[in-house]
Amino acid sequence: MLLTPPLTQLNTPYPATAYIKGFLGGRGYDVTQADMGLQLVLRLFSEAGLRRVFQEVEAGNFELSDNAKRMLRLQNRYLATITPVIRFLQNKDLTLAPRICHGRFLPEASRFDNVADLETAFGTMGLTDQARHLATLYLEDLADLIKETVGPHFGFSRYAEKLALSATSFEPLHQELEAAPNLLDRMLLEELEPLLARVQPDVVGFTVPFPGNLYGALRLAKHIKQISPETVTIMGGGYPNTELRDIKEPRFFDYIDFLTLDDGEGPWLRLLDLFAAQSLPSMEKLQPPPTLLQPASGQVMPPPMLMQPALGQVVPPPALSQPVLEQVMPSLVVLQPALGQVMPPPAILLPSLARLRPYLGADVTELPLQRTFLRDEAGRIHYLNQPFPDVPHAEVGTPDYSDLPLTDYLSVLEVLNPMHRLWSDGRWNKLTVAHGCYWKRCSFCDVTLDYISRYETAPSTLLVDRIEQIINQTGQTGFHFVDEAAPPLALRDLAIELLKRRVAITWWGNIRFEKTFSPDLCRLLAASGCIAISGGLEVASDRLLALMEKGVTIAQVARVTDGFTQAGIMVHAYLMYGFPTQTAQETVDSLEVVRQLFAAGVVQSGYWHRFSMTAHSPVGKNPAKYQVAAIGPEPAGFAWNDLWHDDPLGTDHEAFGPGLAKSLYNYLHGVALDEPLARWFDFKTPKSTTPRHLIQQALQAPDKPDFARQNQRLFWLGNAPEIRIESGKKAPRAVLTCYEQAEDFEVKTTEAAGRWLHQLLTQLSQDFDTKVLLKDAAASFPKSEGSFEAFLQSPSWTLLREKSLLLL
Repeated sequence: MLLTPPLTQLNTPYPATAYIKGFLGGRGYDVTQADMGLQLVLRLFSEAGLRRVFQEVEAGNFELSDNAKRMLRLQNRYLATITPVIRFLQNKDLTLAPRICHGRFLPEASRFDNVADLETAFGTMGLTDQARHLATLYLEDLADLIKETVGPHFGFSRYAEKLALSATSFEPLHQELEAAPNLLDRMLLEELEPLLARVQPDVVGFTVPFPGNLYGALRLAKHIKQISPETVTIMGGGYPNTELRDIKEPRFFDYIDFLTLDDGEGPWLRLLDLFAAQSLPSMEKLQPPPTLLQPASGQVMPPPMLMQPALGQVVPPPALSQPVLEQVMPSLVVLQPALGQVMPPPAILLPSLARLRPYLGADVTELPLQRTFLRDEAGRIHYLNQPFPDVPHAEVGTPDYSDLPLTDYLSVLEVLNPMHRLWSDGRWNKLTVAHGCYWKRCSFCDVTLDYISRYETAPSTLLVDRIEQIINQTGQTGFHFVDEAAPPLALRDLAIELLKRRVAITWWGNIRFEKTFSPDLCRLLAASGCIAISGGLEVASDRLLALMEKGVTIAQVARVTDGFTQAGIMVHAYLMYGFPTQTAQETVDSLEVVRQLFAAGVVQSGYWHRFSMTAHSPVGKNPAKYQVAAIGPEPAGFAWNDLWHDDPLGTDHEAFGPGLAKSLYNYLHGVALDEPLARWFDFKTPKSTTPRHLIQQALQAPDKPDFARQNQRLFWLGNAPEIRIESGKKAPRAVLTCYEQAEDFEVKTTEAAGRWLHQLLTQLSQDFDTKVLLKDAAASFPKSEGSFEAFLQSPSWTLLREKSLLLL
């Protein structure tokens, strides 16, 4: 059983368990998954749940704020409204929107203090959006009351996050876990118990993508160990991958038996194969695997049941010598099916952890495991990483979202930032185009870790196969591609495959603002369903961009964002301040660049992040190169990633944070774009030295003419045109009529050029597999029409290029 502990997102499942379920299910394992965060929220924000909250607050000895006292007085209204509000946010009763907006339906506390701003924010948006935002404020009011009283660690996208943030010592977490469960903990465990009773899992896996998931995972694991000590617990995810790579804390393994790093498919496969092996009297019986027994004459035969020892009996396994390990490794390879093949489940029962105890007391270093921590009987922690190959990205399988109640997720609207709205509103299927990052040079990024450093792609045909499978399973056509930076050529091929197969989806993802994203490629991505992209402009300073090896310039970012914007794709910029050696002057100059980007209309959304030095980034690995010094924290055996640093050449970065955030909030609403930058700060700042027309000049740079792009592919977004020949004053002329979604248009040219264009565009509209380069088209251009270069500058060609003809 795979669990996502509280809390990640309310609007859509985190994809980790779906990926592992799809992978293991394709290899015959019976896997159940559950989103414990969603289940906790639905239990808590129900009439019964809120009644328990109010009762415990009234019975407790809490020092309540005036805001909390007001909410207690309004508890009957909260109890009366919570069920319809949740149904509204689940899109199950949208008729509630007018009452929420105009009927004084919701009780209001401190989160509604700035509600007057909504008149401006939603003036051109729908009533449902405004109601969704108000309903979200209502839930946040309740969350504030809970945090002030019965659940001090609660948060909608995090749960006890402070306990895990930079937690070099396990002690605070251990003390919290040893304390009696609070009300929210009890509700969480109440959701777990019927799930355990129904599934009766041999193994429970936890994904911990963020610090805010760790406490919930350990609280759940502790309860599992209390009621079923023999159940095996496994943890993996983004938090262990970055924070727990050097774990030395033995108490952690009171809760978790196996901690895996990086991609989970390989470690899980090795663990499950090892568990399966323990169900056999001897290791030799692993060969051949029972699923490979072939019946006679095509008969389908179920795999034989394997003998189990008597209940509670411990069978000492043989010592795992190197020859035995060599026997195990080939069996693991045999058990992997061919790409796309689904194997029947192995007819074996997974053992209790008690059956592994003899191994844990022996030389565990020979266990056939991959990227896995465990604790032996003597309390020593071991990291095992035998030389198994990684599971290729093309073979990880299709995420499987079965078991998850997809219609119960909540579409909330927390903030008015348009990109953050995509993150929190709507049900998005999450999928990865490519594993890792093709650039992997940015000095602030964890480029030394597998999730960045190992770059692998999958064929576009396979990706669209996965997309179609997910649509058939979920009924949802919205996709969030969760790549670190989706490669432009892979996106190009994916877009072409989607258009070729007429698979209509809506998608968004993260990219690098590199020049490969030409205006034509942006138009192609838009035609395939792309509605938004996010990318890192970071410090908006060419000196610092070079220092962080970002591989882009400000001018390049301006042109790329303009291409996306012209194609109708929203652009969100990740912005950074506080990079090593960044001065006050550079911070102000960066803000001026951001202001010009918003004023030019080429960026519609953004967010400022404070630079953080991490242990696995180039800056963290070699601080002296970046003229900073690591000053802590001291390792204490648990988490190790976020490093404190001294930046003697940099400015007071913390002082700039509030002003940068305030200015950006106004810019993304089109407000105060012409105001002096100094107005955003309550201290004296230097005047910007950024040229006032830097972005406009970058946007006016001429594009490369078509004639200089002979090796690029022609791609026609339109339908096959119709042609008619009309008589002219001097000679017949051709008129091509192109029928498009929003308009029809005509292209008039000579008869020979018209027939050539008609043949070319008809071929392009029907044959997506043949790549017709511009030079190929030039070779068939009628010689009677003169220079092909001159034709590329003609009104006919220019009109086609403006409408639907791309060069990729």
